[in-house]
This record gives sequence, C-alpha cells and structure tokens, in this order.
Amino acid sequence: MKSWMKQNRGFLVFLLLFGLFRTAIADWNPIPSGSMRPNLLEGDVVFVNRLAYNVKVPLTDVVLARTADPQRGDVVTFSSPLDGVRLIKRLVALPGDVVEMRAKALIINGQAARYEALDTALEPAGPVGVLVATHVKESTAQEQHEIQWLAGVAARDTWGPITIPPDQFMMLGDNRDNSADSRYIGLVPRQLLIGRAERILVSADILEKWQPRFERFGRSLY
Repeated sequence: MKSWMKQNRGFLVFLLLFGLFRTAIADWNPIPSGSMRPNLLEGDVVFVNRLAYNVKVPLTDVVLARTADPQRGDVVTFSSPLDGVRLIKRLVALPGDVVEMRAKALIINGQAARYEALDTALEPAGPVGVLVATHVKESTAQEQHEIQWLAGVAARDTWGPITIPPDQFMMLGDNRDNSADSRYIGLVPRQLLIGRAERILVSADILEKWQPRFERFGRSLY
C-alpha cells in the first residue's frame, strides 16, 4: 500500500486539490428539475462561485468569513433547511424585507412587482401530460427577470406578509407553480448558502437522447 501511494503521489495530490477546489472555491451543478424554468432547463450544468458570499471550512457549513452580501435576483445554490438536499433557486427577499404574494404578484416592502406577458410554450409534465406555460417578465424596483406560470396548477400564490429575519433569505423558483421553494421548505439561513450560480457551462436535452444544446453553452444568468 505504501509503495502504491508513493508511486501515485502526484495523482493523489491532484485529487486532494481538486476536491478542495470543488468544495471551497468553485463547483458545477447539474439542473435536475424544471423548478427554474424558463431560465434553467433540465440538463443544464451551471458554474457556481462558492466564494461569492462566504468562505467555509470544506465539506461543512462552518463560515470562516463573509465575502459579500447576497442580492435580490441572485440565482443561489443552497442546502435545503428541510432535508439538506442541494437546491437552486432565485433570491427574492433579504433580511429586513417585508414580503408577500397576492394572486401570484410578488410584493416587497409595499411595492408590487410589475408583470408583462411574453409568450406561451408547451411543457412536458410527466404523468400529468403537457401543460401550457405562460412566460412573464417580472420587474421589481431592484431587478427584472423572466418567470413562468403553469395553467391549471394550484400553488401557494397568496400568502404573507412576513418579515425576513436577520441572516435569512427567501428563495423562489422561476417556475412559480412547480417549485419546492421557501413557500414550502421555509427561509434559508445564510450558513446554508453554497454559492452564486454565474452561467451555464454546458447543456443537453434529456428528452432528446441527451443531444447538446450548443446555443446554451456559456450563457450568463444575469
């Protein structure tokens, strides 16, 4: 065993450094579900900056230092406060914000978001069949991005108001009617934030025999 380790010392050092890089500095995250449609699709692989918010002890949620504050509109990977599963959602509310939703309309600190219908698309929904997705531009005082609503799907689209406590954040999926987000799993403490998703590295269509979607390669999320 000692002889083998000595012969492969360079490779073992590489594996160690690679592991530290992925757990402490940068990572990539495959998109397993449609909760961030239409901006992220199943089969996308996104680049995640793990130093965007915190420096952590590798493989733990122990924060050594804070590097920057999360911002509304950031696409964030984090560990679910419910069961620890890694999720990716959009950050919509910061500590101190008063947030609510009325008939799908997001309201932050008394200011209702503005909505502009863009187009519609047919979206596969497993055993349910195919649903009509309405793509909408959601604009707040701070930023704007595209979301979607699904016809005939019941979701928590009226709730609040709630005040976000210190060091906690509200996350919502862009696919508002098909996302297990803060409406269901609760607010996300800062120490559970993993990093900020920056761009799509590669993408493949899982419904078309994993054919590459070259037009999505390298696409920025902002």
